[in-house]
Amino acid sequence: MKIVRNPQEVHDPVAAYVHQIEVTGPQQWLTLSGQLGMAADGYLPEDPIDQIRIALDNIKKNLRAADMEITDLTKLVFYLVGDMDTDRRREVVSQFLGDHIPCTTMLYVVALAAPDFKVEIDAWACRDI
Repeated sequence: MKIVRNPQEVHDPVAAYVHQIEVTGPQQWLTLSGQLGMAADGYLPEDPIDQIRIALDNIKKNLRAADMEITDLTKLVFYLVGDMDTDRRREVVSQFLGDHIPCTTMLYVVALAAPDFKVEIDAWACRDI
C-alpha cells in the first residue's frame, strides 16, 4: 500500500510534488537508471524541452516493460543543464504525469555524461502485488 503525505509540520510543496510516499506490504519495486532525452534510434534533439519529452517517454516505456503505469511512480529526480523555459518544462511534465503527483527533486548541474545531453531523469516506481 502507498500512503501519500504532506506533513503539516513541513512547508507546502512549492510545485507539483508530494513530500513523502510511504510504502508498506508486498510490492514490486522498479528502479531506473537515469533516462536521457535520446530516442531509441539515437536521435537527440538540441531543445532541452524536447529532451525532457523523450526522457519521460523512455520512462513510460521502461514502466510498460515492467507491467507498470505512470501512477506507480514514487520518485523522479531531474538533472538539467543550462537555461530552459520553466513554463514549458512544467507543462511537459504535467502532461506526462496527469493527476499523479510523485515525490520529485530537480537539480541544475554543470554537465551530464556528454555535452549534448541536457536532461537526465531518474525514476523509482512500485505497485502492489
